[in-house]
Amino acid sequence: MIGVANARQPPENLNLQRQEDISQSAIPTSVDGILESLTSNNNCLGCQSEDEDVCDGTITLEGPVIASSLRDLTLGSKTAQVFCTTLLGLCNYPEVEPYTVPVPSQRTKTITNLNATLNTTRPSVFKIAHFSDIHIDPLYVTGSNANCSKPMCCRSYTPADEPGNNDFPAGPFGDHNCGAPVSLEKSMYEAIKAFAPDFAIFTGDIVDHAIWNTSVEQNSAEISMAYHHMSDAGLQIYGTVGNHEMSPVNAIPPAHLGSGAQWLYDVLSDAWKTWIGSPAKAKEIGAYSVQSPRTNLRIISISTNMWYTLNFWLYQDVQKDPSHHIQWVVDELDKAEKAGERVYLVGHMPMGTSDALHDASNYFDQVVNRYKSTIVGMFFGHTHLDHFQISYSDYERRTASNAVAVSYIAPSMTPLSGMPAFRIYTVDTATFNILDIDTYVADMNDPTFQVHPVWKKYYSAKEVYGTLVNPSISPNAELSPAFWHNVTVALENDPAAFDAYWTRKTRGWNVPPCDGDCRSFEICQLRAARSQDNCFVPTPGVSFGIRGERGEYSMSAECGRSVARETIGSLAIKKDLLKLLVKLLKESQGHR
Repeated sequence: MIGVANARQPPENLNLQRQEDISQSAIPTSVDGILESLTSNNNCLGCQSEDEDVCDGTITLEGPVIASSLRDLTLGSKTAQVFCTTLLGLCNYPEVEPYTVPVPSQRTKTITNLNATLNTTRPSVFKIAHFSDIHIDPLYVTGSNANCSKPMCCRSYTPADEPGNNDFPAGPFGDHNCGAPVSLEKSMYEAIKAFAPDFAIFTGDIVDHAIWNTSVEQNSAEISMAYHHMSDAGLQIYGTVGNHEMSPVNAIPPAHLGSGAQWLYDVLSDAWKTWIGSPAKAKEIGAYSVQSPRTNLRIISISTNMWYTLNFWLYQDVQKDPSHHIQWVVDELDKAEKAGERVYLVGHMPMGTSDALHDASNYFDQVVNRYKSTIVGMFFGHTHLDHFQISYSDYERRTASNAVAVSYIAPSMTPLSGMPAFRIYTVDTATFNILDIDTYVADMNDPTFQVHPVWKKYYSAKEVYGTLVNPSISPNAELSPAFWHNVTVALENDPAAFDAYWTRKTRGWNVPPCDGDCRSFEICQLRAARSQDNCFVPTPGVSFGIRGERGEYSMSAECGRSVARETIGSLAIKKDLLKLLVKLLKESQGHR
């Protein structure tokens, strides 16, 4: 693996008595000691991973949610294993619990392949945009310190951070160590309107990364303002809910655990009604299904937060299908199949990422395989990177012939993780298949960027990959799942082609080397729209933060790996607590 910081070493000035208290309480039938540490006013003593206010604020917000979910946790249970993996990085993922998602049987009448003549006939096309992870910082201050000690800079945290008092002044249009200013956001919307006037897909994450001081009121205002800016730009938007929209971050309870996310669903449904009306599910679970006007295309927007490893509500009273979300997706896809509609699935988190719960990803993949003739594209964000994932009918034998679907994962606008970017898809008007993808970037190294960003075409998927695959793709053909599998074969066999892909992943910014095991791991990731197959192995004590010690972006880090993951994970390392927890877990499982 690449781009992951080394495991942190215990601080020399660690409160040894407090470590002992935590260690002694970590017995198989109780996690009270750890729970107390999550809600203690002094839980950040000796923790050097973040500024004290960052650590305290994060635990104040996230600690109670984690404690509530884990109070009755029994070590040795599957839920405990998953928690041990996702929060502490101490365990391997347990096997997926077998479950067959109830879906109607395949209809004998299948949808005709309307795209069969594309190799010889030039189709009628239109353009749509896809942007993601804008992470707007309303407190961004031009001239403030862009090289601060917190996970996100360009704010006047202290007098020393204020304009005129620092050596790293933030420019008016953004910095790689900071959230995005509103000026950059509006600049991108102007470009999208110019390049793709038909409609745009937005795959979530509006709120900035200052997760230690979020609030319902603040998040509500930021969400409403961002969608207001999109509307003012004249964009037709199909949006989805990201994990950062919630306060505390990630903590969206499923329906059976109460209405704690109702404020968020209300804010989103109110923002979306300009474009989609008022479907009931938008207020119930933050999802919707609508037909694009005057077309045979249906947009189904899903809430991937119901399947997110760092949504700690999901560890309490575990359900196979929280909020009956997967069943709702099945129902909507089945109605679309009956009507002969084509479907775009829109969500925030790609289901093949290590952030997706294995069981949920497996069940979701069953649905994708069942409705592969109806789903013509899946669109996600979350990773901040420019890449894709392939779904297969047989993950034991991943070939072009059994590739059934593609997840298109858009790069982020926020400069934290690369050059600000968005995608433009060329779409067949008759079939809604994707014919090409152009990625546009604003080069922050351009001397004119801080005067006015210029959004330029970075590359075309068909131009850079079309000649690499065997057989080569014709100019009028769709970018099919088989095509994308063949792209991975080319990347696997051609180091130069892989290096070019790797550079494009962050839009050419801060590119770490990747060869050998790293390259194999990346190819595995591309061939895994089901998270249990993505080759990710948890590592004890690693840092999954947005920035490393010198501000570099971790290429393996998905957006939303919370500061709490780092802070609480560091508690587990102190005075051999890591070894103790592993020992107790093995004992409780009978693996002595």
